[in-house]
Amino acid sequence: MNEGYEGYTVGQYLADRLHQLGLEHLFSIAGDYSIEWLNRYITPSGIKIIEEVNEVTAGYAADGYARLKGIGALCVTYSAGALCAVNAVAGAYVEMVPLVLINGTPSIKKTITIEQTGFSAHHFISGRETDLQSFEHITVAAIRVDNPDLAPTLIDYALTQCISERRPVYIELLQDMVDLACEPPAGALKPARILSDETSLEQSLAKICGELESAEHPLIWVGVEIDRLGLQEKAMSLIQQLNVPFVTQLMSKAVLSEDDALFVGVLDGQASSTVVTDLARRADFILALGVWLTDINSLGWSPDFDKTAFASMDAVKFGTYFGGQVALEHLIEGVLTRKIAPKVRNLPPKPTRGAMTVSTADEITYEGFYNFIQQYIDTNTIVGSDASMNYFGSLLLDVPGPGGFIVQSSYSSIGYIAPAATGVCLAKRPDQRVMVFSGDGGFQMTAQCLSTQTRFGLNPIIFVINNGVYAVEQWLADSTVFYTEKPFYESCILHPWNYSKLSEVFGCQGWKVGTYGELKGAVAGALANSISPSIIQVLVPGKSIPDNAEWKTQ
Repeated sequence: MNEGYEGYTVGQYLADRLHQLGLEHLFSIAGDYSIEWLNRYITPSGIKIIEEVNEVTAGYAADGYARLKGIGALCVTYSAGALCAVNAVAGAYVEMVPLVLINGTPSIKKTITIEQTGFSAHHFISGRETDLQSFEHITVAAIRVDNPDLAPTLIDYALTQCISERRPVYIELLQDMVDLACEPPAGALKPARILSDETSLEQSLAKICGELESAEHPLIWVGVEIDRLGLQEKAMSLIQQLNVPFVTQLMSKAVLSEDDALFVGVLDGQASSTVVTDLARRADFILALGVWLTDINSLGWSPDFDKTAFASMDAVKFGTYFGGQVALEHLIEGVLTRKIAPKVRNLPPKPTRGAMTVSTADEITYEGFYNFIQQYIDTNTIVGSDASMNYFGSLLLDVPGPGGFIVQSSYSSIGYIAPAATGVCLAKRPDQRVMVFSGDGGFQMTAQCLSTQTRFGLNPIIFVINNGVYAVEQWLADSTVFYTEKPFYESCILHPWNYSKLSEVFGCQGWKVGTYGELKGAVAGALANSISPSIIQVLVPGKSIPDNAEWKTQ
């Protein structure tokens, strides 16, 4: 051990830096290359270890946690563990989520022995770069801590990149580095400065402010970067100063309160309400703040690029104009400074869910389920939706609490939302309740999340919409199946599970419902259950889909 550092170690350094950044929970899978760091440094720290059941659910949980806390982390073991987490890290990269993956790695001596003699060790693939190279394409920093003197610099670089870029980083922590001495942390880590090109910024502001001043019917389209960059208050100030109506996307739904008088709805192509699409068509200028265009966020509809200014990805795009290196924060601040005079707006009435006129004995439909569930969503509810037909159902829900909607709709990894609820439950306020909607196909991929949630006394309400098929995959491939006698693709048909009975396996609570009366009773029971997850298996006909998904079947 090096002298002069009073016993301070590399393992302690990493634990302290994570705690300083606000991490209170670390998701982990036991592995011999990482277990000593967890036992010696995380267990006695202020960070609680959440022992997960596999690396994918751990990654999704850390992702959900990071969306609320500003940073999330998981610790795995080399190759067999780390490579299992690739999909979760890739999703966090695409969705701009600050995630730290700590990969316990074979020692230097063991690595050299493998490389030079061929005497291999478990989990090892080829050379020392295998895992590192796998992750460097889906992270903003990938480091290998194999020298105690360089460890502080490397760790600080990776974590600073994480909180600056709001994207995942990868840290290889060699098992023989953990107890070696190093310098203690100096100061606190903070995000790198936001930079804009002054000429581009001024030109962009001139164009946008000119349009806002002359437009008779402007519209603001709030995108996901408003959330990821922490610009909610500034965006709301701008909207209120201009007195301009605003809409969001599915992936930015409820970033700002949907109870605000200027909020109209979610603009997501033909899945949107007619009130929203009519407003977008009538608008003579649309300012899209932090909006990302994806096929899930357009859905059969293309924006009018000649009247829409996109301020995102550090640039402004408006018709043929392009302004590079324009930070979204600086642009919003610049428009606020100009103090453009507000105009009187005649806002259309907000779209609302259809009133329930069903009998308690009626069979549940996809559309009917979402009309029914609206009554249980208030300002303290965090709603989540998985990649499934639930995207359509949840898109039109009224979610009044700012930050009250979680979705991974850009990367759209089926099976994300139920394990993500683990992290959301740990990161939320005590007065909030988590309610997520999963398809049955997605839930089959990550059902083990119930184990972790039960173990730690978490109480999300997980609705599994049980139609027996990968409905959204069928819809994407051939939607005519839903209004004809044509059969589902064989590859879209699921093996049936009795999902509610999983509660007996994992020790939580479960219900199976097929009518609205049964659904009402199940929701009441789930809301009363505060000590474990509740799984509600909702039976719907295989060819039942939400109304706002029917445009593709016509």
